[in-house]
Amino acid sequence: MTTETAKTQAVVDGDQSIPAPVEVPPTGEEINLDASENYFNRELSLLQFNYRVLKQALDTTHPLINRLIFCCIFSSNMDEFFEIRVAGLRQQMKYGRETIGADGMMPEQALGEISRVAHEYIHEQYDILNNVLIPEMERENIHFVRRREWTPEQAEWVRNYFEEEILPVVSPIGLDPSHPFPRLVNKSLNFIVELDGKDAFGRETGMAIVPAPRSLPRLVRLPDEVCDGGDNLVFLSSMIHAHADELFPGMEVKGCYQFRLTRNADLELEDDLEDLASALRGELLSRRFGDGVRLEVADNCPQELVQFLLTEFGLTERDLYQVHGPVNLTRLMAVGGLVDRPDLTYSGFSPSIPRQIRSKESMFDAIRKRPILLLHPYQNFSPVVDLLRQAAKDPQVLAIRQTLYRTGADSEIVEALADAARRGKEVTAVIELRARFSEAENLELASRLQEAGVIVVYGVVGYKTHAKMILIVRREEGRLRRYVHLGTGNYHAANARLYTDYSFLTCDESIGDDVNKLFQQLTGMGKALKIKKLFHSPFTLHSRLLSLIDREAGFGEKGRIILKFNGLTEIQLIKALYRASQAGAKIDLIIRGICCLRPEVPGLSDNIRVRSIIGRFLEHTRVYYFGNNGRPEVYCSSADGMERNLLSRVETAFPIEDPALVARLREDLDTYLADNCQSWMLQPDGSYIQNQPAEDEERFASQLVLLERLTGKT
Repeated sequence: MTTETAKTQAVVDGDQSIPAPVEVPPTGEEINLDASENYFNRELSLLQFNYRVLKQALDTTHPLINRLIFCCIFSSNMDEFFEIRVAGLRQQMKYGRETIGADGMMPEQALGEISRVAHEYIHEQYDILNNVLIPEMERENIHFVRRREWTPEQAEWVRNYFEEEILPVVSPIGLDPSHPFPRLVNKSLNFIVELDGKDAFGRETGMAIVPAPRSLPRLVRLPDEVCDGGDNLVFLSSMIHAHADELFPGMEVKGCYQFRLTRNADLELEDDLEDLASALRGELLSRRFGDGVRLEVADNCPQELVQFLLTEFGLTERDLYQVHGPVNLTRLMAVGGLVDRPDLTYSGFSPSIPRQIRSKESMFDAIRKRPILLLHPYQNFSPVVDLLRQAAKDPQVLAIRQTLYRTGADSEIVEALADAARRGKEVTAVIELRARFSEAENLELASRLQEAGVIVVYGVVGYKTHAKMILIVRREEGRLRRYVHLGTGNYHAANARLYTDYSFLTCDESIGDDVNKLFQQLTGMGKALKIKKLFHSPFTLHSRLLSLIDREAGFGEKGRIILKFNGLTEIQLIKALYRASQAGAKIDLIIRGICCLRPEVPGLSDNIRVRSIIGRFLEHTRVYYFGNNGRPEVYCSSADGMERNLLSRVETAFPIEDPALVARLREDLDTYLADNCQSWMLQPDGSYIQNQPAEDEERFASQLVLLERLTGKT
């Protein structure tokens, strides 16, 4: 942003005036900030994050079953990567709409590099599973019993299970002119079967497809009475392999091989829809049958069958992943529920509740006393639910407004909103139907709330409502007071036990007025209203972040920036950080996933360090810290440093002004910066190196430190 542009923007943004940035003179040879070598490819950076998750499966400081779950999470992440990111690149090429990112890589080039890297990572994943995790589980008396290892008693039990549970629901499909290749559901487990002989009608098909029933578990526990102790698990695929001949009586099964097709699962909705909910319902049906983007096949499948499948799905060798093991590793997450081994999983803990809340019967009284900042999952999410429950029952509460992105139709929050509406309060829910992979659940949520009398709004077409806001209007002593919750994460109690997120509860008048105006913009129509304290996209958040970064650049070596994002891809933001680094400002970026910024490059980003924290909990907090020459300004936000968050979504960044809370946030950030074992440092070449404690240094795992600090547990 130029100085003149920043000055103009400060006038447009009204009350949120920030001093215009100081122009930073170039030092030495001026660097071209537009040069492609200054940026990493976002898709390859995302693959790097998935790889860091996979490496947790080798970290023996995690319990064994949780290490297996990390291996499964890698599979789940890779599924979404192909469904969305790879599918998007293929769509660009299909329709001739190739776009080049700041890194200068064309879609075809990116797909080639993605294939190379993904094949390496997936090969390593199966190596970890087969040669590390499964042997370690064997030593813990947890066995994945293969067909060749079944005892006669186990084989008989499997036969009975097949005949009683599998055979009645499986539908084998012979391939011939009257039975074309079936349309297989995205990510479903299937088998391609080689046959010899003629069926009852005299047909010689030679080939059949067997879709595994989606209603059946992929992993089944063998009864203790047919085993010699321990936990014994058998794969559904093994059962189908063993009894494939019963699906084709009178014919010889020459081979049975599992495969799985990943399809394009991104939804495309036009901006001029008359009925978003109806259009979305239609798109959800098509998601299951989008274009194929990846084929996973057992590595013992004959080459002619592999080529047959590739041709059928319109894929090439680049899209083929031949794996040594089950093609659907995500389903191995079921192990945690099938074996009772608490010694091999994370120990439980009780999230704490601040004394300020425990000592007060009323959440309203506690918030009036001073603002409250909670860090989940270390601190309980229940105060947020309690606030809504109390508001629903409080006769002094007149209205409740809330945004819902990922919540769940059966959550306590939804029940509280429905209860408030039934009691006659004005309740408005702004539901984002397009929350990826939660669309169907959000449609159900909307119907349930509407039945209870809640006014349901679907946000703004073309701009996902990603902000997390609750506004409660309460009559107190003859006037109306607004109570507000603002968060960095979703209103989902289950996620609040797994994700790190901040919840901020306040009755600050200016913030309450700002949130009220934001709801007016979401539910009504009109020009953007003047906001006092919050930054909000797509209007002011982007320009404000740039201005704050430029201000720190103006302080030179006294400048201090700490940003915690889930991802950083927005080029203007990256350029501003480069300029601040060149001016001497010290910058630490804590970025869990994608980072397109290249750190620690001489003359470009000498003063920028980037680290990623990977651990028991998914890092999800977004915090912006600016030193402001000794007068720190700190914001929490729903927004990452990505184009979609800053330019095409409804997001909020809210200031934390209470000195004690500012100090608390800085302490939390410093805890992450001090991590020497769960943190990975991004290198100038794009690789990540995991930090390790020095010989004379103790392990300092930020999440464990926060867990002990806030709950007293380790």
